[in-house]
Amino acid sequence: MIKNLFDDENAIFMGAKRSPDDCAIGIFGVNYDGTCSFKPGARFGPEAIRQVSSCLETYCPKLNKDLEDIMYVDFGSIVIDKNDSKSVIESVKSATNFLINKRLSPIMLGGEHSITTGAIEALVKKYPDLIMVQLDAHADLRESYIGNKHSHACTMKRCLEVLPKKKILQVGIRSGTKEEFQFMHNNNQLVNFYPGGNTQKFRQALLPYSKCPIYLTIDLDWFDPSLLAGTGTPEPGGFFWNDFEEILKTLRDFRIVASDIVELSPEIDKSGVSSIVAAKVLRSLILSLENMQ
Repeated sequence: MIKNLFDDENAIFMGAKRSPDDCAIGIFGVNYDGTCSFKPGARFGPEAIRQVSSCLETYCPKLNKDLEDIMYVDFGSIVIDKNDSKSVIESVKSATNFLINKRLSPIMLGGEHSITTGAIEALVKKYPDLIMVQLDAHADLRESYIGNKHSHACTMKRCLEVLPKKKILQVGIRSGTKEEFQFMHNNNQLVNFYPGGNTQKFRQALLPYSKCPIYLTIDLDWFDPSLLAGTGTPEPGGFFWNDFEEILKTLRDFRIVASDIVELSPEIDKSGVSSIVAAKVLRSLILSLENMQ
């Protein structure tokens, strides 16, 4: 089954196992950017995150935790048909179901943001009260984009159609159509959080859902391009590492059951800094998920 779903012949994230035995967290990649609307290259994101991870320390002083004390598995990247966006989402759904059946908390590495829908379709079967938290520069609420309703620009709209509670908290959105912003305001989805600000409003928005499992989706263009230039649709006015740590600090009082990191296009940033930031995001998620399951 594993061999039919995953290709594990390439790099592995720092300290990860290849077998799920005794693990609580499972990582898999999706090497896909087929609906890219500006600069392609996100299909190389999962491999870049794994390759640069060896330059990081396993210990995080902020969390006072060490990856060496956690058992987690990296299955590699799923086998997909890159010419069919719907089938990619179905493959993501199958892979997520596989991890759920292994009692693993999934962390998915993109690839572009369209893949999130497949993970949500799988997770709502186990968590019917699942809600989402989205860190992103873009609303991704279009009904269709360039003739494709499975585009990365539509992924939150597709997720809302699947989520039984119809709830996404969208943090840091700074780009979208007038209609998308009206939709977010009308549905009380847009959380006011600014670079260098505090997370009080974010916490307040989460409190009514304190008993709900959370899916955290992280589009790396949430970060400011001066920190993370390697993404296909960069947006000025973004966030920095301390902002991300504050978001995670707030989320520790809630229950994240799965997550993804998407839209790293490593070839755009030849310095490699963007890939390192993305790898550090993954390290932080692994260290944080251990206490949130």
